Amino acid sequence: MYSSKFWTIASNEYLRYIRSKSFLISTFIFPLFWLGIIILPNVIAVLSFEKTAKKIAIVDQTDANLGKEIVRRDSKTFYLENRKIEDLNREIVEGILDGYILLRAQDIDDNSVELYTKGGGGLGLINVVEKTLTDVFRQYRLLGKGIDPSVVNFVLSDVKVETKKVTTEGVQKDYASFYGIVGYIMAFLIYILLFIYGAMVMRAVIEEKASRIIEILLSSARPFDIMFGKILGIGSVGLTQIVIWFVLIGILSLFSTQIISLFVNPTNLPSEFVSSSQMEGFKSFEIPPIPLFSVVAFVIYFLLGYFLFATLFSGIGAAVDQEQDAQAISTPVYLFLIIPILFVSAVMADPESTFSVILSLIPFFTPILMVVRIFATSVPLWQIILSFVLLILTILGCVILSAKIYRIGVLIYGKKPTFKEIYRWLREA
Repeated sequence: MYSSKFWTIASNEYLRYIRSKSFLISTFIFPLFWLGIIILPNVIAVLSFEKTAKKIAIVDQTDANLGKEIVRRDSKTFYLENRKIEDLNREIVEGILDGYILLRAQDIDDNSVELYTKGGGGLGLINVVEKTLTDVFRQYRLLGKGIDPSVVNFVLSDVKVETKKVTTEGVQKDYASFYGIVGYIMAFLIYILLFIYGAMVMRAVIEEKASRIIEILLSSARPFDIMFGKILGIGSVGLTQIVIWFVLIGILSLFSTQIISLFVNPTNLPSEFVSSSQMEGFKSFEIPPIPLFSVVAFVIYFLLGYFLFATLFSGIGAAVDQEQDAQAISTPVYLFLIIPILFVSAVMADPESTFSVILSLIPFFTPILMVVRIFATSVPLWQIILSFVLLILTILGCVILSAKIYRIGVLIYGKKPTFKEIYRWLREA
């Protein structure tokens, strides 16, 4: 049973941060900055992976006029050129020409071509060239065998995949791409929030210790009440911020068609995002509903992840006198936050693999990777329950360890502790 002093400390921390200008900035301005700098470019890059703004000249030295067919298929990227190679090379060096493809008769037999550029060009350019020339070469070979052109076009036509989700309520449309992107964003959001609020707890403890305020608090409250009250108060600030963000997202979703049209061309989006209807001159974007279970899971995993890392950061803050001293000790904790981010793409690519399942059940990785899996696929209930159990047990263990460090560390000044010394505190407490 927590004392009234515990709730006093928690409410004090909550009100102190909720009334600050930094809270308003981080709630309303930082998300826009983060969206513009980090998320939006990555999403657009994924959606435009087979797009390029470069213009590539086709030097056709074959007798089959394949250059004309390539230009016909993609006149925005390719155009015919009959000047000397030396002139083209000079223009590439001078930055006048993006590049050119030398198309020779033997290239058709070798199934390869040479793309000349100043260097780089991006994966989008390579993908466009490979896809277009692959289609043209295949068509040429089939027609060369005397096959009817209509049959060739039929055989080479692209297959459109429309995914369907089978549930107990029947068959529904599956928005795999959309939920995958949302899961990617949510994973990074949890990462940023855990990073910010965990460090905020550590900084608050260090400040109180350095200013000797902690000694006044210890005269009227237990160390555990002070530590956990601070954790709960700052965590409530984070939860308030998330609620505000979800409300804002709900309001902005009403104008999603106009907003998305400003950044992304409908032709660059998967078909599941686009409906055939028009709305006020815009191509209508179909924004799939986000399941309530996924939203609840995001909030719960954020809270559990926060308590896990905040307890560790609290113990670190109590062990040192200044932030510079905390850097070496906090490095292992920061690694537990960074490592799962490195595996987000792999988990998104195959969320049901054994590798993804094992990673998402590691307690320090669970808050980030399990959220990705929940948005990307239907995670078995036993895995979710197991992740909760493992995470809660780990939190309890970290609370016990951090409380021991806190009890001794807050009263030690003027000394930078080592891992060996902290281990001694744990044994003595």
